[in-house]
Amino acid sequence: MSDLGDESTFEDKYHTVSRTSEGQYKDKGSKFFYFAYPVKTEEEIKIHLGDLRKKYFDARHHCFAWMLGKNGDQFRANDDGEPNHSAGDPILGQIRSNTLTNILIVVVRYFGGTKLGMGGLIQAYKTSAALAIEENEIVEEQVKTSVSIHFPYPVMNDVMKLIKSYDLQIVSQEMALDCQMKLEFRKGLEELIVHSLEEIENLELTIG
Repeated sequence: MSDLGDESTFEDKYHTVSRTSEGQYKDKGSKFFYFAYPVKTEEEIKIHLGDLRKKYFDARHHCFAWMLGKNGDQFRANDDGEPNHSAGDPILGQIRSNTLTNILIVVVRYFGGTKLGMGGLIQAYKTSAALAIEENEIVEEQVKTSVSIHFPYPVMNDVMKLIKSYDLQIVSQEMALDCQMKLEFRKGLEELIVHSLEEIENLELTIG
């Protein structure tokens, strides 16, 4: 079996937060309720935003920023009525400065009667986002991919050896006249795993 080599050569890792964190920051009477969520899809983001709008329906602003994808290719910042670039961008800036992705940070503001000014707003939203991250836990995650395989029983032993050698996860399996499995593993191993599977006689595979 091929050697995995130095795992640091695989560019299939990213950093995100491990759980939901929340808290409150105050500045000149205004209250800033901050939240950080680990997310993987825009649908998850919509659900979290919707839940917060229901819970804090009387708040003046629900400002947020999110980033998705291993390289943070998808992102958005929203000021939700605050002056342009005074809320969403400072939140997004904290996500970037901590090199995070697959994360949503929301800051819900209740106006306290005293205007903070552009600089004050930027600082307040930046601080709230920083606290949301600080009070969470940053974890390293791996980008996963999968293959579906179809093979006859006589090669089962070869398949199971490969699964054990590379610590592949069996997502699903079906045993009938022949065998079908869906296997999941880290993206950086895809070329190696596919090549190893293709060497097994009478095995058919589909990536993804």
